[in-house]
Amino acid sequence: MNRPALAASLLALGLAAASPALAALKPGDKAPDFTAPGALAGKDFEFKLSKALKKGPVVLYFFPAAYTAGCTAEAHEFAEATPEFQKLGATVIGVTAGNVDRIKDFSKEHCRDKFAVAAATPELIKTYDVVLDKRPEWSNRTSYVIAPNGKVLMAYTDGNFAGHVTKTMDAVKAYKKK
Repeated sequence: MNRPALAASLLALGLAAASPALAALKPGDKAPDFTAPGALAGKDFEFKLSKALKKGPVVLYFFPAAYTAGCTAEAHEFAEATPEFQKLGATVIGVTAGNVDRIKDFSKEHCRDKFAVAAATPELIKTYDVVLDKRPEWSNRTSYVIAPNGKVLMAYTDGNFAGHVTKTMDAVKAYKKK
């Protein structure tokens, strides 16, 4: 391989590694139903996807762990946007496999009592293919928007929390315009 071709190949590999990974579930896929224990406003709560979908679209966002810097900032952004999601008929649910023993407090302090947080099992994070590479017992940062019929409308994976609220909001708005 000549030097320019080698340089182009290495550049492409670097750009691919730096860009967001694609979520496993694609738009049009059926989102697997699940039930998970969680907390809403510091109180125990059981989340069932199929039940939430009866009310409208669901913004299902997976995050690595409660009380980490990025996850706390992301929860604040979703809390600020939750009233607008609700006006559009959407339910927001955060799901994590990390620090699940702390989600009750996290739902009160950082989700600001606006949306529920659920505890993911290892099976759930595998089913949604959101296993965090560096800590396989935790979930990565992936956001889904799921239509009431259970079909995935949008899937977005990026370790950086910035953009998840905007992308999910845009997907819910696009769905509502149909």
